[in-house]
Amino acid sequence: MTHSVHVIELSRDVLGKRRFRDKNPLHDPRKPCVYVGMTGKTPKERFQQHKDGVKAARFVYLYGVRLRPRLYERRNPMTYEQAQRMERTIADGLRKRGYAVWQN
Repeated sequence: MTHSVHVIELSRDVLGKRRFRDKNPLHDPRKPCVYVGMTGKTPKERFQQHKDGVKAARFVYLYGVRLRPRLYERRNPMTYEQAQRMERTIADGLRKRGYAVWQN
């Protein structure tokens, strides 16, 4: 059990990027914008890497605000394979709830 999933809240400014908006046509404006990822580090360490520009997802580097642990922490830790599946599951679930989601 060496991997974790994480959810990072993004600034609403990310909605100014067409590429992001195009991936989220059903976004409920009352819901936040988030990034969902997985890592072999702790979510806190990985968020800091994104903000420092180390192997950073561009939208997190530019628009990352904070971790949203209530959306992921009870699921961690897990195997790499479980984390791959869980990343997609969380992203799909948040989209269905109206969140604007970026996931690689």
